[in-house]
Parts: sequence; C-alpha cells; structure tokens
Amino acid sequence: MKGKKLSLVSSLLITLAAVLVVLSLFFPWWQMVFFAPQYPEGLNIIVYPNKLEGEIDIVNGLNHYIGMENFSEENFPELAYLSYLVIGLAAITLITAILRRKALLYGLIGLFVIGGTLGVLDLMAALKKFGTNLSPTAPIKIDPFVPPIIGHNTVANFVTESILGYGSYFLIAAFILLLIPLWKDRKR
Repeated sequence: MKGKKLSLVSSLLITLAAVLVVLSLFFPWWQMVFFAPQYPEGLNIIVYPNKLEGEIDIVNGLNHYIGMENFSEENFPELAYLSYLVIGLAAITLITAILRRKALLYGLIGLFVIGGTLGVLDLMAALKKFGTNLSPTAPIKIDPFVPPIIGHNTVANFVTESILGYGSYFLIAAFILLLIPLWKDRKR
C-alpha cells in the first residue's frame, strides 16, 4: 500500500497545481487581436472562462460587412458554466493532493487531458462556425475562412493574431506539475 501513496513533495506540487487552476479563472485564456491600417494598435477579443472583453462592438460592426455573426457571450454558452467546471477541477486536484493516492492522480491527469481536448475542439468549432457561416447577403463577399487557435491569419486588409492568455499558461503549468509526481514517485 505504501508504494501507491504519493510523497509529501508530490502532494505539495499537486496543491500548487490546484492553486494555478483557480488563478486561471482571473486571467484571459485566449485572445484574438485584429490589425488593419485603420487600426494599427489592434482590436481585441479577449476570452476569459466566464466572459468576453475587448473592442467587441467595433469588431462586430466590422464583421457585419462580411456577414459574420456577432461575437457575444450569448453565442458562447460555455461561458455560463465553465468557471464552475474549473472550480470543480481545482477541488478534485486539491482532494488528490490531500489523499495522495496515485490512482486519483492518474484519474486527475485524465480529466485534464479530456478537458483540455474538449476545450480546444470547442474553440476550433466556434472559429469554424464564425468564419464559414458568412451571410450571402453581406455587402463584402469573401471566401469562408477558419482563424487558427494560435498564429496569424489574413482576411481582406485585416491581419489577426491568435494567442493564448495567461490563464491558459496557468492551466498548462498545473498539468505539468501533475506529471512531475509520476516521475518523482515512480518505483525504482
């Protein structure tokens, strides 16, 4: 039974992971910046786990010309419950740290992988929906497009940069902290 128990140091690393998961709620997870000659400073869409921020009204006004649906919190229902899922994940992470069981850690890592994968797939689907469902009656006709999750894209005279926010980096760091005990507490 002792071989299945995590060390105190591993428990502290998992506790730190729980703290990072909670901290991620207070920082943006993803951001898209739109640059154009008339907007050299850029226009932002900033995605938190529970809200959208940035110059969304201006972006929506511009996107109207190409027939794109408006960005709004109503179009992203996951923003209504994502914070609760993250708090639940932090609680499970803390319980894993307290109980110090390897089996729980394996399950927790699985939850992180599944949650992260579902999050990326959801964002990809949203980007595809917004970029490919353009109104045929729009004043400006452009080919459908799908902005990348990370990287840049050019549409007409706009260059967009998609980047991860600090919240995402906190989640990635938390995941890495969960992996360290697997190596640290392995059987020799």
